[in-house]
Amino acid sequence: MRTTIGYTVESIGYVVGAQGLVSFVSRTFFGTEWGWLHNVVDLPSTAYLGIVVVGLALIVGGVKTRKAPERQEAA
Repeated sequence: MRTTIGYTVESIGYVVGAQGLVSFVSRTFFGTEWGWLHNVVDLPSTAYLGIVVVGLALIVGGVKTRKAPERQEAA
């Protein structure tokens, strides 16, 4: 079960982080809107960096959950 949850959280982290990065780069360097995140929320450019950090935190949390050793039940 931990493996499934870890992969799910990690996958969500990749999507959130990528969308945050794409939104930051597109607004900062090109003045346009890329990705779908701008359709959900209207944030300033620097706030999208916070979205990237949230994505990275989800990735790290997913990897730690996935790699956590299973507990042995005492009989």
